[in-house]
Amino acid sequence: MPITKDDAVCIRHWDWSETSQTVSLFSRGHGVVRCVAKGSRRETSDYSGGLELATRGEMAASIKREGQLSNLTAWDLQEVFPHVRSSLAAFTHAMAMLDVVHHCLEPLDPHPGLFDALVLGLRALADTGARRPALTVVLWTALDETGHRPELFADASSGADLAPLTEGAVLTFSPRAGGLVAGAVRDGPAWRVRAETVDLLRLIASGVWPDPDARDPATFERAARLLGWYFREVFGVEPPALAPFLVVPDPKDPGPAG
Repeated sequence: MPITKDDAVCIRHWDWSETSQTVSLFSRGHGVVRCVAKGSRRETSDYSGGLELATRGEMAASIKREGQLSNLTAWDLQEVFPHVRSSLAAFTHAMAMLDVVHHCLEPLDPHPGLFDALVLGLRALADTGARRPALTVVLWTALDETGHRPELFADASSGADLAPLTEGAVLTFSPRAGGLVAGAVRDGPAWRVRAETVDLLRLIASGVWPDPDARDPATFERAARLLGWYFREVFGVEPPALAPFLVVPDPKDPGPAG
């Protein structure tokens, strides 16, 4: 079979034998590729730098379809994101990002926009203040790229225009409807969302990477929590590494507004 080369991030790996691994690589042009990396654990192999989580490299693989494991023939390490290995906070954010990708994509379903957001997000983790914004962008992009973009500009139930945002306002988000709603929610849960959270998410929806110094860090926490809750509803799974970011500080609060 022909050998395919692509830029990829390692999002999962497992030991397969004393000398080999199985890996899940999120590639830019081919999506998630699950491979056997024979001999990857040997000191002398065609896998430069080894195969580690949250690293970017050029993969060379014989890609198989219909649920079969592909054969990874080479791995040329390009980027290691050292902050992920030197900071526990950066590591936990990185694992949450990888978990989001792992749980929202089927194999061999390319999403270059999500790949780019993941790489930018991993790089952003070097900056302490940019970590939660980066996770928020990756969550938004995962939902958007998979066809689950939350509706923030109109009533998700009726399509009618929403009232302009006002400072201190609290809006309602319906996961069943797929976004903000103006009236009462009759089907499924209803979550309270602050106006500043909606404003931030609208900025991200417009394609702008938010400046972490321009907003209250708590707003990024609420935005990531809202998107994480919605991700959980949409895909029916709570990625384990994402779970710590979904906890509401006040258990009496019924929604991600916090």
